[in-house]
Amino acid sequence: MKNTFGSNITFTIFGESHGSAVGGVLDGIPAGIRIDYDFIKYQLTLRRPYGLISTSRVEADDFEFLSGVNAGVTCGTPICLVIGNKDTKSGDYDNS
Repeated sequence: MKNTFGSNITFTIFGESHGSAVGGVLDGIPAGIRIDYDFIKYQLTLRRPYGLISTSRVEADDFEFLSGVNAGVTCGTPICLVIGNKDTKSGDYDNS
């Protein structure tokens, strides 16, 4: 399964919900764009469990930029964002 999307601007996703982190690399974004941290935090709240068939795990969804952002502004290099998973239970994904 392909995990990179786009051509001029690409987005690559990585990680699993049962792994130590999930994240993405956004490449092709020019330097000088201000990052809206509040917008990102709000969007992450949308992935929270909801309803009777959702997972019982609740994550803080704290995120960190590992590259491509300095002082809240894009640098023109690939942007790597990571969201750590703290409540991982690999057994929840066992199909046996």
